[in-house]
Amino acid sequence: MASNVTISKEVFDFLTKLKNNNNREWFEEQKPIFKKHQSEVKNFLEAAKVNLSHHDDIEKMKLFRIYRDVRFSKDKTPYKTHFAGFFSRLGAHLRGGYYVHIKPGESFLGAGFWAPNKEDLFRIRKELEMDADEFREVINQKELKSVWGELQGEEVKTAPKGFDKEHPDIDLIRKKQFVFMRQLSDDEVLSSSFLDEVDKSYRAIRPYFDLMSDILTTNLNGESILE
Repeated sequence: MASNVTISKEVFDFLTKLKNNNNREWFEEQKPIFKKHQSEVKNFLEAAKVNLSHHDDIEKMKLFRIYRDVRFSKDKTPYKTHFAGFFSRLGAHLRGGYYVHIKPGESFLGAGFWAPNKEDLFRIRKELEMDADEFREVINQKELKSVWGELQGEEVKTAPKGFDKEHPDIDLIRKKQFVFMRQLSDDEVLSSSFLDEVDKSYRAIRPYFDLMSDILTTNLNGESILE
């Protein structure tokens, strides 16, 4: 297992400076330094992917671009003030993904389903409508909860169309996202053990992914929908 790759304080220092100088002129002058820190973060993500590959099947790792899409935003600052990466689980058989967000004072890990398509969202909701006991059992497992806390995600206000707003599990059915987030201190991110902590966190979320993969690859009778 890779364990000697770290995030340096210089990465945080650069992001802080970028926050205070979020303009193209400054960034162009600092581009060689940005490239150095971007490479450092990419190396960290690649090491995290190696660790993940020992206990999960990862289709791809993505380091997100630093450039913001400002076309539809009131905030016209051109650059993100964080580094972020995402690991997609393999194909149609495994679902969900892992996320790393590195930003001074606002770093976190994420795992789950940020934007399920309408078919997947409907399938999850129908499963919860039929029987949410196993789902609740998994998200309340002691180890998972001690690392990740409560299930999070945006929700509709009352009930999705076609679902009873009085259903006993409407608190789950209302969700549009099914994600977990673990907030991180700067000291945790800069620690020599951060890579191992990332992997331990991702291992702890695995029962949730196993259940959701099972739901999303079967119909309500538990029969596989994969060819």
